[in-house]
Amino acid sequence: MTGKVYLVGAGPGDPELLTLAAVRALNAADVVLVDDLVNRAVLDHARSGARVIAVGKRGGARSTPQAFIERLMIQEARAGHVVVRLKGGDPFLFGRGGEERAHLHAASVDVTVIPGITSGLAAPMAAGISVTHRDSSPGVIFVTGHEKDGSDERVDWSALARSGLTLVIYMGVANAARIRQRLHAAGMHPSTPVAAIASATLTGQRIASGTLENLADTLRDGRITSPAILVIGEVARAAAKDLASLAATAGAIAA
Repeated sequence: MTGKVYLVGAGPGDPELLTLAAVRALNAADVVLVDDLVNRAVLDHARSGARVIAVGKRGGARSTPQAFIERLMIQEARAGHVVVRLKGGDPFLFGRGGEERAHLHAASVDVTVIPGITSGLAAPMAAGISVTHRDSSPGVIFVTGHEKDGSDERVDWSALARSGLTLVIYMGVANAARIRQRLHAAGMHPSTPVAAIASATLTGQRIASGTLENLADTLRDGRITSPAILVIGEVARAAAKDLASLAATAGAIAA
C-alpha cells in the first residue's frame, strides 16, 4: 500500500484563515509534520489518533535538518500513511515547498500541494494596507531579507528601489539596517513610508509605521521582532493613518 503527502499551507496565524482543503487533509492524516511557526490551534482539525511530529524551522534558531524532514515524509508515505506537511503561510512562498515536492516526486511519492494565505498578503491587510493601488502602486514584489547563506547578495536592491512597486519583505527584521542602507544608496527617498507587522492576524498583532530613514527606530519603538513583515512603499502610508486614527480614538475615550 502506498500513501501520499500533502504539502499544506496553514496561513498567517489565525486558525480561522485555514482553507477547507487544508482542514480535509488534516482530517485524513495519519502523520502531521508541523513547522514551528504554525499556530497549534490549527491541529484541532487533525483526526484523533494522528501522530503529530514537530519539525521546528525558525530563522536564527536551531532547526530540524531539511534532509531529515524529506526522508521522514518519504518513509511514512512508503509505509502507506497519509502525511501532512504543515507549513506557516503558503508552502511555495519562502516555505521550501518546491524543494520538498521535487524530492517527493524523485522518490515516486504522490504529493498534493494545498495553498495557504501567505503572511506577505495577510500582514499588510491586517494593517489596513493594500499592497497594490491604482494611484500609487501598480504591482508588488515579494522578497526575502535573509537568504539561506545569511546574506542578501542575490537580491538586486537597486532594481527594487527603481521599480516604484510595493516591496513586501519577509525575514527582514534582523537585516533591516542593511536593507535601509541598500535602498537608500539605490536612490529610494528617505521619506518613503514603511510599515512593519508582527504576529499578524493574532491577538498579539503589532503594527509600527515610519519611514525608510527611521526604519530601525520604527522597529524598536514598535517592539517589532522576528518573524515580521516589512512593507515599503507609498501604500504603507495607510498604516500610519490607521494608527493615528486609533490613537485619536483612544485619546478621546480616555478624556
